Amino acid sequence: MALAGETTGSDALRCGDCNVLMYNRVLCSWAGYYIGKACDCGPYSRESGYYDTEHEAQSALSSGKATLRSIGDDEVASWFANY
Repeated sequence: MALAGETTGSDALRCGDCNVLMYNRVLCSWAGYYIGKACDCGPYSRESGYYDTEHEAQSALSSGKATLRSIGDDEVASWFANY
């Protein structure tokens, strides 16, 4: 489930601390590649599920076919249940 503040639900957002305008882009964490927002302060949000490769995530973002998360998704809980 996406928690409040974990996903922004918007295309662009300005960071209140460093004033950088953030857009969705491919990011990486220990869990895999994902579509999210980051600024000079670091990662800000995770807007999608995880992808196995950077290429898969970039293709989903570029094509507009990425499934973006929303508040209430149970994807996170189901991902952790599998590991």
